[in-house]
Amino acid sequence: MKIFSGDEVRRTVPMAAAVDAVREAFGELRAGNFVLPARQVFGDGAVLVMSAYHPPSRTAVVKKIGIALDQVPAIRATVIWTGAGEQIVADGTSITTLRTGAVVGVATDLLAAADATRLTVIGTGAQSADQVRAVLAVRRIAEVTLVGRDAGKAAALAGSLGEEFPEVRFASGTDIDAGIADAEVVCCATSSSTPLFRADALPARVHVNAIGAFRPTMRELSRDLLATASLVVVDQEEAALEESGEVIDAVEAGVLSRASLLDLGDALAAPPITSGRTLFKSVGVGPQDWAIAKLLSES
Repeated sequence: MKIFSGDEVRRTVPMAAAVDAVREAFGELRAGNFVLPARQVFGDGAVLVMSAYHPPSRTAVVKKIGIALDQVPAIRATVIWTGAGEQIVADGTSITTLRTGAVVGVATDLLAAADATRLTVIGTGAQSADQVRAVLAVRRIAEVTLVGRDAGKAAALAGSLGEEFPEVRFASGTDIDAGIADAEVVCCATSSSTPLFRADALPARVHVNAIGAFRPTMRELSRDLLATASLVVVDQEEAALEESGEVIDAVEAGVLSRASLLDLGDALAAPPITSGRTLFKSVGVGPQDWAIAKLLSES
C-alpha cells in the first residue's frame, strides 16, 4: 500500500499534469469507460461518498468527503484507489482542490479566448489557489485579481501567489463588480447561496467557471447569466441537474433548456466555436479523482 500525504500529492502531481490527466479522463467518460454509482449524500451534504470504476484498466477510486463550511479547512477527504495488486490511500483534500482546479483548466483551455491575459477569482478559500494555478497552466495570464469578503485574506492570498508566480501581477479587493469589469476569465469558488453578480457586470466576451456551489440550495451564477450565455458546459448533465443550484434553478424557471447543456466530454470531442459569454459549471465527478490517483499510482 502506498500512502500519500497532502504535501506528497502536491510534489508528485504538478497542475499541468493534472490538467492533462483530467482531460483524458473526460474522454474516457464520454466513451463509456466508467461505471459511476450515484453519489451518496449523508447529513444534508455533510458527508459525501463518490466512486468510479474503470473497466478497461480494472481500477477503481472511492472518496469520502466531510464538509463543514464553518470550519477551516471546510473540506476533509480521503481517497482510496485500487488496481491490480496495489492500493493507494491519499489525502483527499489536496486531491479535491487539485482535480477541481484541473477541470477548470480543461474548460478554460477549451472555452476562453486564446489570448486571454486577465483573470479574476472570486473567493479566497481552500479552492482558490488551485483555480489560479490551473488557469495559469493553460493561458498566458498577466494580471490576476482576487476578490473576497475579507480584504486582509484576499491580500494575503495575492501575496502568497505572487511569490509563486513572480511574473504575474496580482491585485486584491472586496468589490466583485469592479473585479470582473474587464476580466477575460472569471473563476467562482465560494459557498454562496445567492448569485455573486449579474450578467451585465461582465464584459461582453468572457469565460466564467463556477465550482463552489455543490448543493441545490447554493448559487454562484445568476439566472440572467445562464439565460443569456452563448454556451453552458457542465462536467456531466446528470450530475449538474441533481446538484447544481444554478442549473436546476434556470431549468425550472424555463430560461435554460436541458437540451442546451453540453457535457465537457462532448465539447472536448467536438470543440465548439466560442463567442460572447461562455460558462462552465462543475459539481465534480469521480473520474477526476481517478485521474489524479492514477498519476499517484504511476509515480
